[in-house]
Amino acid sequence: MQAVLEKAAETPYRWRWVALFVILAVEVMDLLDSLVTTIAGPVIRAELGGSLSLIQWLGAAYTLSMAIGLLTGGRLGDIYGRRRMFVIGAVGFTLASLVCALAFSPGVLIGARAVQGLFGAVMLPQGLGMIKQMFAPAEQAKAFGAFGPVMGLGAVGGPILAGWLVDADYFGTGWRMIFLINLPLGVFAVLGAIKFLPEFRSERRPRLDVAGVLLAAVAAFLLLYPLVQGRELDWPVWIFVMLALGVALFGLFGVYESRRERRGLDALVTPTLFRKRAFTSGLLLGLVFFAALIGTGLIFTLYLQIGLGYSPLKAGLTTLPQALGTVAGFIAAGAGLSERLGRKLLLIGTVIMALGTAAVAVTVQLAGAEITPWLLIPALIPLGAGMGLAMAPFFNIVLAGVDDEETGSASGALTSVQQLGGAFGIAVLGTVFFGLLPGAVADHVDAAGLRPALTAAAVPAEAQPAAVTGIRDCLRDRAAEEDPAVQPASCRAAQGAAAPEIGGYAEQAVHAGFRDTTVRSLLVALAMLVLAFGLSFRLPRHARPDDGH
Repeated sequence: MQAVLEKAAETPYRWRWVALFVILAVEVMDLLDSLVTTIAGPVIRAELGGSLSLIQWLGAAYTLSMAIGLLTGGRLGDIYGRRRMFVIGAVGFTLASLVCALAFSPGVLIGARAVQGLFGAVMLPQGLGMIKQMFAPAEQAKAFGAFGPVMGLGAVGGPILAGWLVDADYFGTGWRMIFLINLPLGVFAVLGAIKFLPEFRSERRPRLDVAGVLLAAVAAFLLLYPLVQGRELDWPVWIFVMLALGVALFGLFGVYESRRERRGLDALVTPTLFRKRAFTSGLLLGLVFFAALIGTGLIFTLYLQIGLGYSPLKAGLTTLPQALGTVAGFIAAGAGLSERLGRKLLLIGTVIMALGTAAVAVTVQLAGAEITPWLLIPALIPLGAGMGLAMAPFFNIVLAGVDDEETGSASGALTSVQQLGGAFGIAVLGTVFFGLLPGAVADHVDAAGLRPALTAAAVPAEAQPAAVTGIRDCLRDRAAEEDPAVQPASCRAAQGAAAPEIGGYAEQAVHAGFRDTTVRSLLVALAMLVLAFGLSFRLPRHARPDDGH
């Protein structure tokens, strides 16, 4: 193998830069699909129906399936050939995107999103592996450096593109266009891969750990499903049994992988990694950090579109300062800060991100009903910049704590945890948000505030206390309703007091409830970032020096 690599270094692959363009195309496709449903989620739920948890599942199904698939995606390339698996992944991802666009029910869409994630996990690792094999060591830095600007543009343009496509309603497709746009990208990736990507296969073909994949997948699902659905199901006992089983299965997964290694078989994740403090701390840090990052995006979207009534395009444009801040953070890190500061940059980025999160919460609280996208800019820019600064050195810092022969397994596990963290962030913070909302709305219904509206609506003084209670129950139950289109019984009982004056007061109470819920949920995200900051001290101080290999 060393001789092959040396020969490749002397005579680099002829079509390597065109091949890089093909690889970047699928990276953009994945990035867009991980972002677009956050913006389009409320509109999708309004058309397809279903409960509010659909908004969570649109993102969680994709990231969870990708997290599980990434554990074995790179290994499939070693076994069957990287180009072959790249093409299979791109074809499957494109077809799954078409099914998403044609989905006629929430269940079909969630299932198609899961399939998208699985094929994405097959597709993405192959491109990264081929770059190392196509490019000479001197050119690899330039090749990998192209990912930063492209990913930055995707992060900036993704939410805006999603909002624009939904609002534009081209050919009457509405939100479906956010998936249909993958079709030309997917066809380009497949044809480009067949024409320009070389075939690589590992000299030693490892055996696929199917049982390990199934154990990890079932364990992750048993943990995620209760977190998303528990609130709507009113937390029955079996939900907690599922959580316990999920934890137990992850423990069984660790035991199984250790026994597999002792028998001389290929393990899905190298067991010795879990005896390294830096790596285990890095896994936990990644889970917490990316949960806070992705979960915050969901909270903000719910606040903008459901709480404030913003259109998808306006919501996407509102998040633009955060995306620009993220790009600026990545650029600053790539300009030498990562090398000079190492772990300190991760700590600095986490602090700036925490301050930005706190600033968003303070802005939302103080501005109240008068909030505008312009008022959020000073808070969103540092929030995004902190994300970029912290994310840039994360993988290199964590991988500095593992041995060379463990790097491949460690990279796959870290990438999977990144996706799994996103899924858990959506599940946990989404559940916190919807769990706090009914009480927050009810807290803003009081007799003193309602009395003038009730009097103006000609409600007798002796009937006003009962009317206040009825309106409070109605607004609380409506906020807690799994399907917002369903009218709770308490609202039907309170219809007698539904006058324009009272309707305006109720709207104010709902807006105030969304504001308070957003602030409290952001404080939970802030607590996650504080935990991530503490875990960062257990990582190596600097990344491993680049030796050109």
